This record gives sequence, C-alpha cells and structure tokens, in this order.
Amino acid sequence: MPGPADKGIRVDVVTSYVEEQSSPPDSRFVFSYTITIRNEGEVAARLLTRHWIITDANGKVREVAGDGVVGEQPCIPPGHSHRYSSGAIIETPVGVMEGSYGMVGDDGVSFPASIPAFRLAVPGILN
Repeated sequence: MPGPADKGIRVDVVTSYVEEQSSPPDSRFVFSYTITIRNEGEVAARLLTRHWIITDANGKVREVAGDGVVGEQPCIPPGHSHRYSSGAIIETPVGVMEGSYGMVGDDGVSFPASIPAFRLAVPGILN
C-alpha cells in the first residue's frame, strides 16, 4: 500500500534470471525486471528521475541515478499505470534492489515514490 509521501503511487516488480546472458564462472549474473507503476492517487503524476541502490550478496553496493526510465518520463493519470522492463547485472547469484522515483504531480508538487526492496536470485539458489 502506498504511503502518504508516495501520493498514491504504487510500484510492483517481477524479476527473472537471464541465464543465457549470465556467466557464473565470471561472476556475471544478469536479471531482468518488469516494473508496474500504478497511480492510485487523485492527481496525474510524471516520473522525472530514478534512483536505484543495488546490493549483491558480498555487500557490494552500486547506486544508479538518472532521468526517467528506459528513455521515457511517463505521465500517469489517476487510475492508470505504466509498465516497463529493464535489467541489472550483479556479481553474485543473489542480490537486492530498491530505490525511488522522483515524481511531480500536475499540481506542481514534487515527491518521491519509493520502490520497495526486491530480490534478484538465481532459481533454486534459495529455499
């Protein structure tokens, strides 16, 4: 459930391991993720920026920040959603991603929308 600071923006994530692009002997584990951003608020909101914190099982942290998502800065009206897919490469078979989107409502108010932590894991690696 979105918190008050998220102004009704809800983020859901589905991940998958991309075996054909990964190389475990070289500590290269590739994951894809599909994100659905739902506007459950009352004001249209535009996604302006993204900020990711990616942590692998060794505790190595990488931060990624930039404008929009996959080259877009979508405007999401109330009751609608925006879906996109992207990927991450980490050095271990398990990791965690989390972060936030920088949003601005049609009312001119800027606010963060949190991206809850989600796991990247090679199938069968965890019970």
